[in-house]
Amino acid sequence: MVFPWLNNNKLIDQQLLKIKEDLVEKMKYNVNQPMPPLQTWEQNIIDSIVNVTNTLNTNNVTRTAAYLNFYIRHPDIHWALLGHMVSRNGGWHMTDLKGDLLTRLISEKEQKNYFLFLERGNWLIFQDVFPQFLLYHHSLRMKRNLFYLLPYLNVSTFMETIWNHYWENRNYYLLAIATVINEQNYLEKHVIQNHHFQKTVLNTIGFKLYDFLRFNHIIFPYVENETKPALIGATLQHFASLHERIMLGKRLYSLLFHQENVLQGVLRWAKKNKHTGSRADYWGHLFHHVKESLPGTIYKRRTKKCELKNGEPRIYSPQLKFAWGNIKHEVADSGDWFHDWKVIHYLKEETFSGGDIYEDYCKTIEKIELTIMAKKAIFLRKE
Repeated sequence: MVFPWLNNNKLIDQQLLKIKEDLVEKMKYNVNQPMPPLQTWEQNIIDSIVNVTNTLNTNNVTRTAAYLNFYIRHPDIHWALLGHMVSRNGGWHMTDLKGDLLTRLISEKEQKNYFLFLERGNWLIFQDVFPQFLLYHHSLRMKRNLFYLLPYLNVSTFMETIWNHYWENRNYYLLAIATVINEQNYLEKHVIQNHHFQKTVLNTIGFKLYDFLRFNHIIFPYVENETKPALIGATLQHFASLHERIMLGKRLYSLLFHQENVLQGVLRWAKKNKHTGSRADYWGHLFHHVKESLPGTIYKRRTKKCELKNGEPRIYSPQLKFAWGNIKHEVADSGDWFHDWKVIHYLKEETFSGGDIYEDYCKTIEKIELTIMAKKAIFLRKE
């Protein structure tokens, strides 16, 4: 797959200049302007988009499947595949909270608080981005630009500008990275800066332990041969940093779309393996969605370099439907995060290296196992 604008700084700079001009213009004239009433056919489109989005936004599994299905229909919308793979990771992090490892390190209350934090973010991003995708689908179907309807879906002025630019230029890269910028700023406004989540998750000792153990890898399984899938990915450092999350999104996009063998391998694997939330989806040799160890068994180290030691049970990694129930969410607060055109600097193409995450991922599992055993030893000594 060839992207003619990549590594063409002059073309990128010209496009960014036009985007800047459009954003500045909108900031001047769109502040608190009342939106005109819609015609019946326009309102029907909005109602349809809202209904479809709400139906598909039931839980992490339904969202994740919706992203992949959309990408298969519209492969030019790169973020749909990136979002699918990151959402898979979100599901794995949700079920980790009920699996063999983290249940031995954090309390039930912490498990629930962390799940609600992850679930809220996953839900919010979907209800913001998927209506944009559906409006693009309707624009193609009707062969006309419908992105003037985005404000009626509470989508940022930033993305309205970007979609208008995409309709004219079809710059896949700029649309994908702009979507990363938008969703991370949206997450920042509605989740990271939320007082409740600051208190119950982000500022807790348990979350700092979670961050310290580096159990926050974003991994993309991909198929190279018929054996277990290979892994590529990156680790998020400092989850609370908006800048770090945006840069991680750019790195992940680069890993996924700048190597054709990786892109096709990830897509092949994703189509073949339905997302359930269990890590057994990608490594059945190490994880299992059914608990194989006996109840009350003292945990001892089972793994070495992501392989089970002889005779040891696989690590329990439940499916989402057995780990957590569906959550009824409160409607997101309105209000646009966009106030400064300088965010477009993130749209500049950068070169990223790395992606080899296998060794770090294996060491993380071993580190967590050692932490579990250390915690148990301290507990026994106190007794």
